[in-house]
Amino acid sequence: MVLLARILFFLVLIFCFAGFLSPPVALTAGILFGLSFKHPYLPATRLAARFLLQVCVVALGFGMNLHEVLKAGRSGFIYTALGISFAIAAGLGLGTILQVRGNSSFLITTGTAICGGSAIAAIGPILHADGDEMAVSLGTVFILNSVALLLFPPVGSALHLSQSQFGLWAALAIHDTSSVVGAASKYGPEALIIGTTVKLARALWIVPLALATAGIKHSRTRIQFPWFILFFCLAAVLHTYFPAMNHTSSSVFSLGRLGLTATLFLIGTGISRTTLVEVGWRPMLQGLLLWAAVGITSLYLIRIGWIAF
Repeated sequence: MVLLARILFFLVLIFCFAGFLSPPVALTAGILFGLSFKHPYLPATRLAARFLLQVCVVALGFGMNLHEVLKAGRSGFIYTALGISFAIAAGLGLGTILQVRGNSSFLITTGTAICGGSAIAAIGPILHADGDEMAVSLGTVFILNSVALLLFPPVGSALHLSQSQFGLWAALAIHDTSSVVGAASKYGPEALIIGTTVKLARALWIVPLALATAGIKHSRTRIQFPWFILFFCLAAVLHTYFPAMNHTSSSVFSLGRLGLTATLFLIGTGISRTTLVEVGWRPMLQGLLLWAAVGITSLYLIRIGWIAF
């Protein structure tokens, strides 16, 4: 059984890098693997997925125009601030009502409000969250991420969202950068550009939130800045102002998309039956209700034109 798990793991991983699988299929394959087998490389896989995601985001920068990146940061500042404030208030309220214990409620809330696992990884040490609280929070976010990646593209098509509208909705309503990019790439190239740039601009809010949390908790824990975002911007600068690099930029961008597909498979393999048991119904219900509130509200505001790229 262990040998079969190892063979299937590497076989699907090769298919991902070869471009034979789409992002949703890769994620589904990962989840099925995690639920069916005992993961033979779980600790290494989680580390590799985190590193590979950051590398792929930087590679995707070689397909982005810097002017679009800056536009996303400027135009999205106000509704990003309002959206994060709304998500935090609603999440903490739901956590209190559902009696979610410990730091899990705040971690799930920040993960939903900003950028999923990255926010949880940054805020957790400041709160001195223990391993169980981190596992529950990350498990909740990863499960909902998986659902979002599979659910959002068909919903967007059914509602006839433009690529611009879908990219913006994905960036505001899906937790992790990886799932935003995966869903947006499935919807179309314009959705991918908008979704990625808006999501990365949103991810920068980790820093002020971490500083505020540290101030309230009087924590001296070192705050982790998402440095890969700066390298993403540097890649966009090279792509925008050095047209001689266009051929190379295109190749690196394509490799980034293939690497992202592999990353989604690796993330999916981390969702096991044990993870589902550890999450429990209270944190999962909090995460689900908060995600629904953020997703439905942002979709409505985008549809009526109050939020636009």
